Amino acid sequence: MIMNSILRTASVLLISASLHSSVFAAERGTAEEATALVKKAVAYLEANGKDKAFADFSNPKGAFVDRDLYIFVIDMDGLEWANGANAKIIGKNVLELKDADGNTMVKDFIKLANTKGKGWVDYSWPNPVTKKVDKKSTYLEKSGDVLIASGIYK
Repeated sequence: MIMNSILRTASVLLISASLHSSVFAAERGTAEEATALVKKAVAYLEANGKDKAFADFSNPKGAFVDRDLYIFVIDMDGLEWANGANAKIIGKNVLELKDADGNTMVKDFIKLANTKGKGWVDYSWPNPVTKKVDKKSTYLEKSGDVLIASGIYK
């Protein structure tokens, strides 16, 4: 009888942990989703122009924000033109911005955009969902004189 009770409790804990893990995973965007969001944003920018696109990318309740995925746009001089998670940074030069480990990741974004046109950059950044600093990988594509990006938290 005691053994059955222990087994039932262990089963409930395992199911609970599994459900929590699934919910936590559902809060996080995937690499495929981030890539698709950037491609959608590039097409949207090309179809609608900068003014409309940057405003829509910066709308935290809009079509370019999904859980912890959001679009941000930076020009080749480091000026932030759009950000779906932090409106306070829009209009600021973020070239010298450092991540939690002291890396100037914006310089890495620009270097990648100018050399390969697209790809991934790894760094540490505050997660807008959990409010904790997490490892992050950002996918970006250069479009004209800006880079359009979205990242996943790990």
